[in-house]
Amino acid sequence: MAKSKTINTDDILLVLCNSIKSVLTKATAHPINYSSMAQKINKTCLKPDIGCFVLFDGGFSGLVVINFSANAAVEIYSNYMTHMGIPENELAKSHTADEVGDVMGELMNQILGDFTGVIGHELHTSITQNQPKMLTINKQVQLSIDTNLDRPQARRVTFMTEKNNIFYLELAMDKTEFIKLPNFEEREAFDADTILEEQANNKQQEKKAAATESLVDQNLLDELGF
Repeated sequence: MAKSKTINTDDILLVLCNSIKSVLTKATAHPINYSSMAQKINKTCLKPDIGCFVLFDGGFSGLVVINFSANAAVEIYSNYMTHMGIPENELAKSHTADEVGDVMGELMNQILGDFTGVIGHELHTSITQNQPKMLTINKQVQLSIDTNLDRPQARRVTFMTEKNNIFYLELAMDKTEFIKLPNFEEREAFDADTILEEQANNKQQEKKAAATESLVDQNLLDELGF
């Protein structure tokens, strides 16, 4: 009898960590890394200087919180905007600027989109998310978020930017296990970037072919004296 493979909270946490690293590294063109150690915590909290949280539900329920230091938020925001072609002299300098919160919220949305896509592919289940909420918090204020989980498990992971600025991921979710059955079939991964790249290459090849055909036709007309 084939042995079943069990996927638990920590495996799902690893998927989320990889989504954060992948999306932020690609969006900013600068490396983002995370600690190989995850910390068990009792509850998730929004902490200074700027934090974002997203609730998700479906195959399993949970809460994702990312707490950024001011320096980490500004660094990620600045790298993202300059990678998009915005001049540095047009960028906001403070983490309290609305523009910084908007960009960080958009990046959080991309991270959760990547995460839910991988979860759907790997676990054959579906989760939905609400719109990310980004809050700038005074250093004297700590906000705890109440999640309606039956048997909550919470984890914290430390992330580092290229300039060694720190931010923290906190995940709370129901204690759950996914067990791969013997008839489990791997699905082919869907990569939107690869598909778009293939379409662009096909269009480029079509243009080259059309240009070559046009040149051949013109040479033929020249030889005939037209």
